Amino acid sequence: MNVPVAPGRRILLGHTPSLLRQRVAFTSSLRAHGDVVRLFLGPLETYFLTSPELVEEVLVGAGNSFSKGIIFDRFRPFMGNGLVMSEGAFHRRQRRLVQPAFHTTRLAAYADTMVRVTGDLTGTWSAGEVRRLDVDLQRLAITVVGETLFATELGRRAVAEARRSIPVVLKAGMVRALSPRFLEHLPVVPANRRFDRAVDRLRQVVGEVVTGWRATGEDHGDLLSTLLLARDPDTGEGMTDSQVHDEVSTLLTAGSETSAVALTWLFHELARHPEVERRARAEVDEVLAGRTASFPDVAKLGYLQRVVREVLRMYPIWLLMRRALRDVELGGVRLPAGTEVMFSPFALHFDPGFHEDPARFDPDRWLPDRAARVPRGAYIPFGAGGRQCLGQAFAQLEITLVAATVLAGWELLPVPGVPVRVTVTSAAYPDRMPMTVVPRRTR
Repeated sequence: MNVPVAPGRRILLGHTPSLLRQRVAFTSSLRAHGDVVRLFLGPLETYFLTSPELVEEVLVGAGNSFSKGIIFDRFRPFMGNGLVMSEGAFHRRQRRLVQPAFHTTRLAAYADTMVRVTGDLTGTWSAGEVRRLDVDLQRLAITVVGETLFATELGRRAVAEARRSIPVVLKAGMVRALSPRFLEHLPVVPANRRFDRAVDRLRQVVGEVVTGWRATGEDHGDLLSTLLLARDPDTGEGMTDSQVHDEVSTLLTAGSETSAVALTWLFHELARHPEVERRARAEVDEVLAGRTASFPDVAKLGYLQRVVREVLRMYPIWLLMRRALRDVELGGVRLPAGTEVMFSPFALHFDPGFHEDPARFDPDRWLPDRAARVPRGAYIPFGAGGRQCLGQAFAQLEITLVAATVLAGWELLPVPGVPVRVTVTSAAYPDRMPMTVVPRRTR
């Protein structure tokens, strides 16, 4: 089968300029060229999938025939061989060891931290003040995952460093991931210098925390203790310091980006849609009845959970990749082992063939009867299959509890005359999100 090459290919650089400059517009345009389209990252040939059925096949049906792709290779200096990066039997072992950290009983304890950290943030707000909400919520998300990871004083240093360096790793890392390999280590490229310095700082501070824990061996009830105390049921072996470091780096990064981005856009969309905000706030008021939110409340916040689900549809990860481990066939196209495959959750989430009126913010599209009409592979905010994000429940819990806590006490209003634009790096960030915070008791 003859697979079309996407327009815009350049000598040496391939489609990288289009990917980095046009991003969402470019990947969304590829649907018009077929279910499978050839792209070039510099000289590297890749195959881009626009069909949810083929994406589902890669993630689930033939998931064992694919490993992580080149984007993940470029993040490996930071995340090492953690869950996001690891493969095969080692990945399955690490997943078994990490999974208890996200058991329901643990999530209930994390919920208290999520609500407390949110209260700490809103406690710094003043009536009528304009806040950079994107900055506030990124710091909040990193603090939440950091405090669930680390309970010691040394851990608090790690949290502070994470707040400083994680945003750099995420944004500069995607530029590196999509650039030709010969640019990867050139120190004259500013993104490379920022990425390398942030990685070195985080590696040092996380290493100090792990070493400090080993010196005492004390269970502090935090995620780090869970990782260090975990034992493989087959061998009785635990993780090495290096393996723990890689999982901590993975949790710090993956555990903060989705929540921060989703929360920022959630309040933006509520401000743009007063009826949605009214319904969400009324539900929060009824469920909480003036008290602090807690873990059991989440199950009762059905409408707010649909709001969260819709935000995750509209502002997902932009681009993912997989690598064929063996010869496979996708959509009638024979791909040899080693072939890089790309797809865009963003493009899938906005495709009108799979989502009715996709540009419309409509939480009720996730009512059971309507949600059942969305094909598999067309909604993948956390991936799918055996490599689905292990922290999905953590992120959804955090987004819902933070939103409920803020809605119960505050109104967040857009600043007139200040437009907010989507800036896509690894995810769909706002270029800025200033909002005026107003305590509800004064209104």
